[in-house]
Amino acid sequence: MTNANTRVAVLSLVLLVAAAPTIAQTQTRARRVEQNTSSSPTSQSTEAAKAAERAEGVDVIRINTTLVTVPVSVLDRDGKYLPDLQKEDFRVYEEGVEQQLAYFATVEKPVTVVLMLDTSSSIWSQLDQIRNAAKAFVEELGENDRVMVVSFASGLTVECEATADREKIRKAIKGTGKGLSTRLYDAMNKLMQKHLNRIEGRKALVLFTDGVDATSRKATYESTVHTAEELDATIYTIRYDTYDPSADTGGSSGSQSGGIFGSILKKLPLPVTIGSGSGAGTSRADYDRGASYLRQLAESTGGRVYEAGRDLSSLHDAFSHIAHELGRQYTLGYYPTKREGLGGRRLIKVRVNRPDVVVRARGSYIYKDSQDNPKPKR
Repeated sequence: MTNANTRVAVLSLVLLVAAAPTIAQTQTRARRVEQNTSSSPTSQSTEAAKAAERAEGVDVIRINTTLVTVPVSVLDRDGKYLPDLQKEDFRVYEEGVEQQLAYFATVEKPVTVVLMLDTSSSIWSQLDQIRNAAKAFVEELGENDRVMVVSFASGLTVECEATADREKIRKAIKGTGKGLSTRLYDAMNKLMQKHLNRIEGRKALVLFTDGVDATSRKATYESTVHTAEELDATIYTIRYDTYDPSADTGGSSGSQSGGIFGSILKKLPLPVTIGSGSGAGTSRADYDRGASYLRQLAESTGGRVYEAGRDLSSLHDAFSHIAHELGRQYTLGYYPTKREGLGGRRLIKVRVNRPDVVVRARGSYIYKDSQDNPKPKR
């Protein structure tokens, strides 16, 4: 090897040694980037989504308050439902301030109906008639509508979960058994807290009862009405008057006088007052309170109260009217502009840009933050 070639070889070796740290550093960084990327697919997709939003110029709005949904029925002066309204025809006001509609569903949307039947001793003689009317009601609903059947007396029984299978629903109604004393408030509380609030989409509760609570221990008139106002469900009540003057002890709700035992000798079976419930349910005052309760449940949620009659002569018509209305109902939704004031009642007013119409919707609700969309941590 010549001296010239030796010098070139030495120079090349020196340059290679000098460049080695840079090459090694570059390779190490590249591997670290690949490792972080592959171990965080969620982060990668999030960053990709953000990049796409920036590229498209999308404004992302994140809402931390609950969506208030309002079922609405609109009728003309003759009582006929108006099925052709659009989102632009509605105006919603909360505490007098107009809200921006974020959700609008037409009457074609299916509904989940919870059919709640009182099977306490006071209606045993009419139970078959009630079952037949309930089955006829189900047949009038839309084919995609779902029905959940529950019965109650001293406890709440789920006869069948929500389903569109008509045969299952008919069997559930037919299989409703007989109960004794009526724990209406406890049954309502359990239904709303454990079942009704988990149903997604449009939903309604159809409650058939005399409205009288005899022995509830956990819930009250006031607590269940308050819970109903927090739900986005419409409640329809059908009242059956089972008042018997001969069994009237003359006491008010909560009375535990000895007159109850006298009434037992006159008519068996009768609910017996136990615990800290609301009374025996035999006085005229108890029945007046029951009627008031059913009316408040319906009116506070945008529903209606119907009278079935002492002989249940109007029961079929009541069920039919409810099915008819559920098939012609709109659902509006908005995010309240006012964010403060958790737990407070807020008044709602729905208006329609049509002359000579009747609008039926809930008049208030209890404001609360959504548990599904918690406020960001600071």
